Amino acid sequence: MTQPFPLIEISGTPYARGCQYGEQAKARIHASVAIYGDQLDALQISREHREKLITRFSAIIHDFDADYLNEMRGIAAASGVPLEAIVMINARTEVIAQARNLQCCATPHDDAIKDGCTGAVILPERSHHGKLIHGQNWDWRAECAESSVVVKIKREQGPDVLTFVEAGGLGRSGMNSAGIAITANYLRCERDYQQQGVPLSLIRRKALEQQHMALAMKVVATTPKSCSNNMILSTREGFAIDFECAPDESFTLYPQNGLLVHANHWESLPARCKVREEGIEASPDSLYRGWRVSELLKGCEKPGEEEMKNAFFDDFGTPYSVCRPPRPGFSSDLSATVAMIVMTPADGVMDVAPLPALNRTFTRYTLD
Repeated sequence: MTQPFPLIEISGTPYARGCQYGEQAKARIHASVAIYGDQLDALQISREHREKLITRFSAIIHDFDADYLNEMRGIAAASGVPLEAIVMINARTEVIAQARNLQCCATPHDDAIKDGCTGAVILPERSHHGKLIHGQNWDWRAECAESSVVVKIKREQGPDVLTFVEAGGLGRSGMNSAGIAITANYLRCERDYQQQGVPLSLIRRKALEQQHMALAMKVVATTPKSCSNNMILSTREGFAIDFECAPDESFTLYPQNGLLVHANHWESLPARCKVREEGIEASPDSLYRGWRVSELLKGCEKPGEEEMKNAFFDDFGTPYSVCRPPRPGFSSDLSATVAMIVMTPADGVMDVAPLPALNRTFTRYTLD
């Protein structure tokens, strides 16, 4: 039976938080380390080149927020893994792309990866209880169902944070006690990896540390990135916005008729005029996944959390579906919808189901 994601509760200084995290999530952190260490091993990256890559990204992380590196040091010390392994977990997309460049691969993107993700927001005027609902299916490596956690961060300054993340990571999808929520989806264009930027996971964590939606939007829209990414931000006050981010600029989409849905291809007209779509090769089903979720939610007069879950359970086109069962996606691994996450920020509530194509049992996590 698929087990719920463990809840990790941390507080105090950045290093103390990291130590608490590393101690509580030790086994799952080791599982995360094994997953991403294997990817570098497959590329036959030498020890010297690994150290250079990690040193480079450690410096980027330090310059962005030194507290993040201290938190990673605590995680590494308490879980008994090298700091470079924790940096790798937090910057795995960027590190692997740079590793592929070192090996003179044809592209920094790993085309064996069949990435996905479908995100959605229901605005208060459309929902059955008058509260904003924000959710996502996270599609990635099936084994990450055994290496992910939910982390509750009690912060001394600024709002508390509740985030679903791969063990050892500082942030992914989640919400904070100020009512701000974020999810993210894969995008790809020809500008990717032409510049050095902040790891995507840390941009999401930084957005979740903001007290005000405007400041979270600034973080997502203006922080330099190494590669493209789609990030949906929402606030319990009744607003949501989608940022289609190229490494060096961002494009916006707004809700239509109280709904905002995005999968893994560029949709805004300015983006489609300025960047070249390169993600369809890895995720062609994106072209109907977002449409399917939109249509299912449009069919409900006043959708709520259950209606959002039902839309995310959609199996049209399976196994290339909104809710993806484990299927070949890597050379030796399975790709799947690892987790379904549905949040109601006004209530501080997050429902999460691991491997939802096989399991429909949700665990509720709360900020309260």
